[in-house]
Formats: sequence, C-alpha cells, structure tokens
Amino acid sequence: MNQKAFQDYYPDELNYCYGCGRLNEQGLKLKSYWDGNETVAIFTPQPYHIVIPGVVYGGLIASIIDCHSTGTAAAAAYQAEGHERGTEPPVRFVTASLHVEYIRPTPLGAPLEVRGKIKEVKGRKVVVSITASAGGEICAKGEVVTVKMPEHYRR
Repeated sequence: MNQKAFQDYYPDELNYCYGCGRLNEQGLKLKSYWDGNETVAIFTPQPYHIVIPGVVYGGLIASIIDCHSTGTAAAAAYQAEGHERGTEPPVRFVTASLHVEYIRPTPLGAPLEVRGKIKEVKGRKVVVSITASAGGEICAKGEVVTVKMPEHYRR
C-alpha cells in the first residue's frame, strides 16, 4: 500500500499497542487502510503463531480483529467529524466489546486478509463488523464495539 496506514497517524505516546503499535518492537505492527467503503489489513502469521501444526492460534486472530477494528473506528471518526487524519486532537479508540466467531481453522503460512465495515458511528462509540480470510475463505468473523479513548490515557 502506498498510503499511510491508520496506525501511522497515532501519536507516539499512544503507539505502543502489541497488535498495531509501530513503536512496540515485539508487536505485530498491523497496518489498516481504506479500500472503498471497507477497511483492509493484510497480516501473515509466522510459524510461532501456532496452536497445532498448520493452524494459527485463535488468540492471534482475536488480536488482529481487535486492532483492525480500533484503527477502523479511528478512521471512521475522523471521516464522520470531517477532520483530516493526523490533525489535533488525535483520535484513538479502545475496545469496549470484542466478539469473535471462529468459522474454520486458519491455515498457518497463508496471508490473512482482515476486512472491516462500519456498522454504527454514534457519539463516542463506533461498531465495526470484521472478517478474517485466508485463501479467499472466511476463517473468523466478529463484531467489535469501540469507544473513543479517554483523554487521561494520553498523560
């Protein structure tokens, strides 16, 4: 992708998330982008993301769904408020509710395509519907309720 990822706009003090923080050396560094009216992130699990031979650990899938949703929520909020990403004050979301349904085993070694759709933007809350696919087949889906990060988290 040639555009900046949603997570690239997070201010440094809020950019340490294990799943998507660019400043977390041990993190996953998930990157999310607009793709029309949806959002997309591509992530390739590594051999150590295993649950059993050939299958990705479900907690990793939940983490990717979680982080893609909070990034999607931030991008949707900027859009709804008519602000450019990266402008002050920074917009960052946290998870209020995470629901993941595992449809089929996620194969290890295949790139995962995570897609998000905005279901609702209302006040401080954004609801995101997510799918995670490998090889064109949905392996997991979820719904994430996010809320705007409280200001005191920035201190």
